Amino acid sequence: MRNLEIDIETYSSVSLQKCGVYKYAESPDFEILLFGYSADGGEVRVIDLASGETLPADVLSALTNDSVTKWAFNAQFERVCLSRYLSDMGISLDPFHDRHPLSTACARFLNPETWRCSMVWSAYMGLPLSLEGVGAVLGLEKQKLTEGRDLIRYFSTPCAPTKTNGGRTRNLPEHDPEKWDRYKAYNLRDVETEMQIQSKLSKFPVPDAVWDEYHLDQEINDRGIRVDMQFVKRCIALDAETRDSLTASMRELTELDNPNSVAQMKSWLSDNGVETDTLGKKTVAALIGETEGDVSEALLLRQQLAKSSVKKYQAMENAACADDRCRGMFQFYGANRTGRFAGRLVQLQNLPQNHMPDLDAARALVRSGDTETLSMLYDDIPDTLSQLIRTAFIPKDGCRFYVADFSAIEARVIAWFAGEAWRTEVFRSGGDIYCASASQMFKVPVKKHGVNGHLRQKGKIAELALGYGGSVGALKAMGALEMGLAEEELQPLVNAWRQSNPNIVRFWWDIDSAVKKVVKERKPQSIGRVRMFYQSGMLFIALPSGRNLIYVKPRIGENRFGGESVTYEGVGGTKKWERIESYGPKFVENIVQATARDILMYAMKTLRCCEIVAHVHDEIIIEADPRMSLDVLCEQMGRVPPWAEGLLLRADGYVCDFYKKD
Repeated sequence: MRNLEIDIETYSSVSLQKCGVYKYAESPDFEILLFGYSADGGEVRVIDLASGETLPADVLSALTNDSVTKWAFNAQFERVCLSRYLSDMGISLDPFHDRHPLSTACARFLNPETWRCSMVWSAYMGLPLSLEGVGAVLGLEKQKLTEGRDLIRYFSTPCAPTKTNGGRTRNLPEHDPEKWDRYKAYNLRDVETEMQIQSKLSKFPVPDAVWDEYHLDQEINDRGIRVDMQFVKRCIALDAETRDSLTASMRELTELDNPNSVAQMKSWLSDNGVETDTLGKKTVAALIGETEGDVSEALLLRQQLAKSSVKKYQAMENAACADDRCRGMFQFYGANRTGRFAGRLVQLQNLPQNHMPDLDAARALVRSGDTETLSMLYDDIPDTLSQLIRTAFIPKDGCRFYVADFSAIEARVIAWFAGEAWRTEVFRSGGDIYCASASQMFKVPVKKHGVNGHLRQKGKIAELALGYGGSVGALKAMGALEMGLAEEELQPLVNAWRQSNPNIVRFWWDIDSAVKKVVKERKPQSIGRVRMFYQSGMLFIALPSGRNLIYVKPRIGENRFGGESVTYEGVGGTKKWERIESYGPKFVENIVQATARDILMYAMKTLRCCEIVAHVHDEIIIEADPRMSLDVLCEQMGRVPPWAEGLLLRADGYVCDFYKKD
């Protein structure tokens, strides 16, 4: 046996959506119900484990045999669940490859190195991340059966006890044999669908380097990151107490039955002379400054209640395994246009920032349950809890967190692609790109906290909003007006930035022209370090790293201004498969962000011997012995990949006893 295609159906009382597969498979009542498989492309078989059937010896052996490649759609699920299954059977897992981080740990999972994931393959091709979606787009002969959700709900999750079902909390095969036969047919069809996907995509194999990245991603997910559960539970309890107190104060002030109701609150404000269409965060903040007395106080209470959200803390509590580590928080190739990671469960990618100078003291008060002192020192408890969210992540005993990230990675990458020499010189000299950009735009020297320092903010907002063709709307979306810029300043700011970066602007439109030419004429084009070509109904953009960005069924369309545009099929803003319009600057954004992602992956491979527990955008979090050198870590992270000659990188870092923004 060389290849084993697998699809399993399971039962657990733990919610897979809320808690993730690692905690799901840890549940005492977890079990595998059905094991569908095909060996080396042969006939698909379903082993009814729930009814007492057993896995054939050769299949059982293959699971721990590093010479057999295991395939599944969303293979992490099968790999983690089968790790638990083998453990329950008393089968010791073969020794992992030396570089697998969990070879000597108490939490043991099957070595990801011999697993392949057809969901990752689909994502690499720009296809949906669901088996049903991929089957529909590829027009497979054997589609995923649509009744699967109902069958999963019936057999794979707990049921409510009723008189009709005799008060049981779980449905077994004997409770509905006909449904059970359909569940087995559903399991078999999933294996067939997965095999057809691989057959359809066989002309476009995923590069070995990307599979290696996937295996590293799985190692990081297997390792997980520790959560301070005592602190988390205190935060949840304190938030509930604070929320009750704020709601009571608001009810007393407004005399409303439900002061959290938007409709009731808008009506109360109207009765008090304040008309507003919305009670969004920005509107409430503005109204607080424009009102006084009871109205201002009520709005302030509402603002505090809006911050009073413990969803992140609850997500940590849900996902934490028995050893207090959250696992499975990163979705490899979650953004299939660029290949960047997506967050899962706790969603590290969108944690609130911390600006408190005394994080340690506030954290200690919360952890000890000293609510009285906390209330005395901090007026806004919800805001305090929000700023402390990051600090719930802690290293294991005897270790510290080493946090390192790239400095202005996208600004460096776009300058490298476009050949914008003045920007490269700023990075070479260790300058501040926001000051340098403002200086270039306004033709005066700009120093942070120094001469013309007020212009740095304009340089910063321009850098963040305008790099990918953005204009006045992008500046507003980035908060330019809230930062003090006047409406009449915005268009001149756009003009000044573009005039200061002519090579970047040229790069946008060179890419735009090249993509259109490829789609129209089917002839390859190259712009600097980027190569584009058309093959089998898809547009390929080859990155310097050797990885491809792939756009499905591209064609020339007409944009809302009556001009030419390129459209392609993909998962759009509605999360549905649809035709998406794009143009030069947007393709450049994909190219730059994808390349920044490849640089991060190169750094993570370089630091593979370290215990990476998490990563956020362009930042890596490592759990390490306090004797490790931060300077050496940053030096290693800042190494330029061999395929990026001439690119200037810099990584900065800090050491901490709990996660935070330095």
